[in-house]
Amino acid sequence: MTAQHLAPWLAQLNDGLHTIQVELSDAAKQSLLDYLALLSKWNSAYNLTGIREPEAMIPQLLLDALVALPIITRGPILDVGSGAGLPGLPLAIARPDLRFVLLDSNGKKIRFIKQVVTTLQLPNVDVVQSRLAAYVPAQRFAWIISRAFSELPGFVSQTQHLLAESGRWLAWKGSEPEVEIAQAQQWATLEQRIAVTLPGVTQARCLLVLAPPH
Repeated sequence: MTAQHLAPWLAQLNDGLHTIQVELSDAAKQSLLDYLALLSKWNSAYNLTGIREPEAMIPQLLLDALVALPIITRGPILDVGSGAGLPGLPLAIARPDLRFVLLDSNGKKIRFIKQVVTTLQLPNVDVVQSRLAAYVPAQRFAWIISRAFSELPGFVSQTQHLLAESGRWLAWKGSEPEVEIAQAQQWATLEQRIAVTLPGVTQARCLLVLAPPH
């Protein structure tokens, strides 16, 4: 993908980052666009995401992940059910000082993530193909994050053994997560709910920060 082809994407990315009040280096922006180019290329054969157009991928995938940057301030971070590397890869590109583990059981998606990590030279990302129940890490995680792994009760209940003592969960949800929040109370307490508005995206979104019950 040439610089000429990437120019409109860069302008859209810059506008979007300004809207969500996130500042990134030029190198990070270039890596995000390189990731987008790889995703677009692989998507036709591997069906990694239902979003086909790069112009839609920027707000719905990249910016949607990057809104969490003010929250994710320490590691290590586990991205459960990472799929096409979301939200883990954009966050790892933006925070090369933090360690990320991207976990998925789907072989095709793991191959894609590994290709991105190799191509973009992301030494802070470990890629693991495993079912969640079989995954045994060397240490627990400061953050366990998920964009689309499962409903909230399943997400927190199935990962509670992987969370550090002072750790937190971060989940991307739609506009009305109240039922899921109530159903998850056995395993987690809602600490923060952050409304998310993305340029060009009409669907309401929110981030939920959850802590183990005290």
